[in-house]
Amino acid sequence: MFSLTPEEWTAVELSLRIASWATVCALPFGLAIAWLLARKEFWGKAILDGIVHLPLVLPPVVTGYMLLVVMGRRGPVGAFLAEHFGIVFSFRWTGAALACAVMGFPLLVRAIRLSIEASDVKLERAAATLGANPLAVFFTVTLPLALPGILAGMVLCFAKALGEFGATITFVSNIPGETQTISAAIYTYTQAPGGDEAAMRLTVIAIVIALVALVASEWFARRAGARIQGA
Repeated sequence: MFSLTPEEWTAVELSLRIASWATVCALPFGLAIAWLLARKEFWGKAILDGIVHLPLVLPPVVTGYMLLVVMGRRGPVGAFLAEHFGIVFSFRWTGAALACAVMGFPLLVRAIRLSIEASDVKLERAAATLGANPLAVFFTVTLPLALPGILAGMVLCFAKALGEFGATITFVSNIPGETQTISAAIYTYTQAPGGDEAAMRLTVIAIVIALVALVASEWFARRAGARIQGA
């Protein structure tokens, strides 16, 4: 029952590749936004926070449609990237990675932000008084202190990207070997006669991967808490 067909392996491998790229590409932006929200006070902070978390409350189909309108071949950004750089997102696996990154971004930012807020700001100030510039303080003090939260956020973002369906299928469709992830493959098999067994195999794999990711995220969160209490 659990011997996967080549098509099922392709869906699993594609999902892992898309989730990995989504997490890696979202990380730099997540670090910047999380630090900004955790350490700075400015007008519009609540608005920025709301925009960051918008994908969590919007229907995924709405997010996918917005990506299609903006990043599609006829969209303002998508047309510019395709014309000048040859970069196309719509109906490509790269577009699936973009959609997954957008959907996982709020979880990434929230975990990193909480970790930065829990870190002792006095240590950053002490480093600054010793002559370290803001960039050096960020890389030598802030990042090491927030590392468990960063890892937890990356795991959550990866898990969310791995299970994303609505935004992905709206933006890049369901193309076998190109954009058909585990979730899309399960949906396809449930619509086909005799596809229940294949759908069940992929469902079990998705559950196992998600469970491992959640356990890892909880472990990183506990490490962050222990570090803070021991500081």
